[in-house]
Amino acid sequence: MKRRSFVVAGSASLLGAGLLCWAQAKRCNATSGEVGVGPTDVPGDAHLVPDPGGLLDLREGFSYRVLQRGGTKMDDGYRVPGRPDAMGCFDLGDGRWALMRNHELDHSLLRFGPYSAQQKPPPEAYDPKTYGGVSRVLLDTQGKLLSSNLVLIGTARNCAGGMSPWGWLSCEESVTAKHGYVFLCSTLASRVQKPVRIPAYGRFLHEAVAIDPENHAAYLTEDRGDGCLYRFVPKDRALPFGEGQLQAMTVRGQPRFKLGADLKAFAQFELGWVDVPVAAGDRDELRYAAQERGAAIVTRGEGIWRMKDGFAVTSTSGGPHATGQIFHLSPTDQGGKLRLIAQSNDPRQLDMPDNVTVTPWGDLMVCEDNHRAPCLRLVTQQGRVNTFALNRGSRSEFAGVCFSPDGKILFVNIQEANLTVAIEGPWQTLATS
Repeated sequence: MKRRSFVVAGSASLLGAGLLCWAQAKRCNATSGEVGVGPTDVPGDAHLVPDPGGLLDLREGFSYRVLQRGGTKMDDGYRVPGRPDAMGCFDLGDGRWALMRNHELDHSLLRFGPYSAQQKPPPEAYDPKTYGGVSRVLLDTQGKLLSSNLVLIGTARNCAGGMSPWGWLSCEESVTAKHGYVFLCSTLASRVQKPVRIPAYGRFLHEAVAIDPENHAAYLTEDRGDGCLYRFVPKDRALPFGEGQLQAMTVRGQPRFKLGADLKAFAQFELGWVDVPVAAGDRDELRYAAQERGAAIVTRGEGIWRMKDGFAVTSTSGGPHATGQIFHLSPTDQGGKLRLIAQSNDPRQLDMPDNVTVTPWGDLMVCEDNHRAPCLRLVTQQGRVNTFALNRGSRSEFAGVCFSPDGKILFVNIQEANLTVAIEGPWQTLATS
């Protein structure tokens, strides 16, 4: 793809000290405009308009429409797979967008797979005994559905991934035999493709990936309670999956530092990077090899998204109550800095942040991975934390949050309801409030 198709949402910094006030767990009335949430069990509920359909409560002025449902027929004859997860929306440059969508399926979830009773796995399937993969939803620039098709099939638990100049990167959250890799998926594919595996990115329990546009280094999260944060630095940026070095993040002077602990507000760490082997056997050992070299421990690193001046990274089970942390990563060739943006001391403020994206005006939109009161959270540049949406219907986690290339439509999945929805409304009111 052309470089202009690599859409990196967000142009402003999240470095304001106000954001870090959240780490101090202030409890303020949500209607006051101060940091924190309202006193109800459903945070920010005062701002939300109940959905007559009982599915998705949104901020006033916003509306949603169901873009696709799992199990319905796609244009290539396959069914829309279930359990939709991470997504990215690409500008194809010809009046069309490609919404690339993961499906977190494995060998045990045939009923959610893409095959009807008469269909068998195609010859392009990476592993015919499992049902994870990627589908493509082709849209016009008004967000109207034009077509949909399967792109990748036979991978396992395609949870998160990331956008890149070369297409969608889909990550396997599985380390069963043959699995545990990142795959490159073409946004132009109108039918299922042969898998393009990226061994250089390592084999582990992958979650998400984000690309540095300057040197094409890939930053990779690991969804383990004792996981690490990795990066692959190519020797030649023109050959992003070729020769290079896989590394793990360290905290300088504090080997194997546990970032998931109860951190102080405004916590900031000087970083280093240690080389690690691309392959550490078939027993999911890469994090142990990294920690032997001093790598920091991230408690369930999940979402990562490129920002203007670094990356937003979520630790889903970090913090004093295992309900989440959000960091800002500013890497350099030899080190960099990691800064605590937010830490949950109350699940009514933040409850297990997972997928994350950056809004066109520079704020964060964060999916929650819980089944109590799953929300979409908006964290503003001024340090305010608000609830943007509540999944009141299925109580399933949100996943795959991303904006259209023009910033007018927000796409998100409701995973266990097997729904992909498009949300529209007066975004400028959030950007200027």
